[in-house]
Amino acid sequence: MSRVCELTAKGRQVGNNVSHANNKTKRVFLPNLQNVTLMSEVLGRSVRLRVSMNGLRSVEHVGGLDNWLIKTKAEKLSDRAVKLKREIKKKIAAAAEAATAA
Repeated sequence: MSRVCELTAKGRQVGNNVSHANNKTKRVFLPNLQNVTLMSEVLGRSVRLRVSMNGLRSVEHVGGLDNWLIKTKAEKLSDRAVKLKREIKKKIAAAAEAATAA
């Protein structure tokens, strides 16, 4: 499993350790990934995702998982998140269609 956030596509970065003597050695900066369970109000169920803590803050700032997925481009999301986005859009469209028909 790669170390990439499923919502923000934040991955590893490469840099240098710099010693006091200014020796440089390669190192890797990994994102703070956590397995979290987020609730989808539209779908009415919880979803387990591997998300960076920065991504989790962003999701809360936007107003929840559903709003985040709708506003984010599909290229940035993981395959599982894109499937969720499609399900949410389909459910919202069906609810809007039912509301106009009634």
